[in-house]
Amino acid sequence: MGIVEKIKEIEEEMARTQKNKATEYHLGLLKAKLARYRAQLLEPTTKSGGAGTGFDVQKSGDARVALIGFPSVGKSTLLSKCTHTQSETAAYEFTTLTAIPGVLEYQGARIQLLDLPGIVEGASQGRGRGRQVVSTAKTADLILIMLDATKSEEQRRLLEIELDAVGIRLNKQRPDVVFKRKTTGGITLNTTVKLTKTDEKTIRTILAGYKLHNCDVMIREDITTDEFIDVLIGTRKYMPCLYVYNKVDAISLELVDKLAHEDHTVVISCEMGLNLDYLIEKIWAELGLVKVYTKKRGAHPDLDDPVCLRKGATIEDVCNGIHRSLAANFRSSRGKSSKFNPHAQKVGLNHLLQDEDVVSIFTK
Repeated sequence: MGIVEKIKEIEEEMARTQKNKATEYHLGLLKAKLARYRAQLLEPTTKSGGAGTGFDVQKSGDARVALIGFPSVGKSTLLSKCTHTQSETAAYEFTTLTAIPGVLEYQGARIQLLDLPGIVEGASQGRGRGRQVVSTAKTADLILIMLDATKSEEQRRLLEIELDAVGIRLNKQRPDVVFKRKTTGGITLNTTVKLTKTDEKTIRTILAGYKLHNCDVMIREDITTDEFIDVLIGTRKYMPCLYVYNKVDAISLELVDKLAHEDHTVVISCEMGLNLDYLIEKIWAELGLVKVYTKKRGAHPDLDDPVCLRKGATIEDVCNGIHRSLAANFRSSRGKSSKFNPHAQKVGLNHLLQDEDVVSIFTK
């Protein structure tokens, strides 16, 4: 029996099993097995067979945004409207057969938009090059799930299932659990909160299923069995996501209003160019980038070419963004922020930066 058949068998057994207190332990074992088989499906342990063909697109710019969706939902049209890249569009499905990158320039930042081929149901198991599509999506900083507003909500649920199956967690934070392997001493399990969604017996059984008999586990929040398995596997990617409903010009105003008020959702019409500016603003906000302006001694700040970094970046990140030798030869830096402190101050490499800070770097 192959891995795909084993996965299907476990899913069928989970669907048959009633969810209650008595079956929690059994379901926990099934979920652990399912996660292990899915990991084997994505990353085969055997070396046999030739190398697969993926999407070789070099990461460029200050951030990468991946467009994911079913065929013919408007991904290529959105790429063509927002960037200077022309992606082939047509009235038939599977027009795009490979990853097509484009560059979105906004507030001095260069954001790479990646138009990925449309995926089909069962993509996480390799159907329709789906495995390459979702693996490429893991390299992005933000996922845009393109949906057709004229179709049912089932499309959104199916896409979430496919991304969840390959270890992408949308709009979620990593569980506050500390897991540490050790050579001897058995399992030490400590919790700082009351566990209501799982229990200690289930957790210990899952650890045994992964052959982990010596480890320290500290749980600091009320987690589920699935979240604990994610911590054990350690390869899960927690990513921000925007749900973009296209073709809103073809539905009623009441439905547009309902969709627009959902969390992490933007409604647009690529064909008519509706709400595209707001979508770009939302992309910028979700990426959480900060602009830092550099200033030479005795000159005005260079406001045309900012250094774009993640929130929480430091002076050291600015040095590495300009040239990797700057941090090694760093002597001091003077920073000035119009929002928080209008006067220049001498700061070190670990100084946290805010949006639109002005920085002068002095070397030895």
